[in-house]
Amino acid sequence: MQVLPSKELFPFIKHYLFLENTGGTIKRLRLFSDGNTGIVFSSGEKLIADFNKINAPDYLPASFFYGHISEFRDLYAAGNTELLVVVFYPWGITKITGVPAVELQNKVIAIEDIFGWQAIELEQNLHKTPCIDDKFHLLNRFFIQLADQKKIHIHELVEPSLKLIFNNKGAVPSAQLEKFTGYTERYIERKFMESIGTTPKKFGNIVKLHHFLGRLRENTQPKNLTSLACETGYADQSHLIKTFKKQTGITPVTYLHKSHKLSVNFIELDVVHRNE
Repeated sequence: MQVLPSKELFPFIKHYLFLENTGGTIKRLRLFSDGNTGIVFSSGEKLIADFNKINAPDYLPASFFYGHISEFRDLYAAGNTELLVVVFYPWGITKITGVPAVELQNKVIAIEDIFGWQAIELEQNLHKTPCIDDKFHLLNRFFIQLADQKKIHIHELVEPSLKLIFNNKGAVPSAQLEKFTGYTERYIERKFMESIGTTPKKFGNIVKLHHFLGRLRENTQPKNLTSLACETGYADQSHLIKTFKKQTGITPVTYLHKSHKLSVNFIELDVVHRNE
């Protein structure tokens, strides 16, 4: 289930997601970057980051921030798990918390480490509230109060530059961005790292990948991969598949036909057997 936030939060939060995992099996879930960051609230069984040498689970915090991820990562869900995910715009976490995005890059951080006692109170209220709509109301109220307190501003070049990158499906050379903003490449990269957690070039590669994914979902036959690669800015099918596997860990055909999608960039791959 995907739900929009309260209108006051449109500058920060893209949407909320509600996801469920049921049953006694352990499922492997793959997350790859869509350029956004987020907060995950889990109830029931905690998500598992990995298994240690004696095959015991290494649990993630019950609620955590995830920053921009530069490569795909696998998580594991066991038993009955409910996830509430706050999906921020690329600049959203920095705007609403004041924490530089580069400090969250490739990290998972318990929300109480950022919000303190307010986070603990929010977690408790979410767990006590059975109605999904009421949970979304709690999240809206919490983040509206936070936004009113913080009022953090990011550099004026960031959001127009992102819009340019999105409008051009990720294909924006450094020289074009310099001309568009009036700043040097090095300065733009520094402001992107502070606000987004990655460089304009790498962010453009993410946008390019998701442009391809959108076209792939419209054209479900693998024989179209060659033409889709050219249409979406890749040199050829081979280059597309190599880049796709690097960013997601799977092929386009596997993504399309052999994975259960919880969201565009969060997919269920398979069932894990503990004795493997």
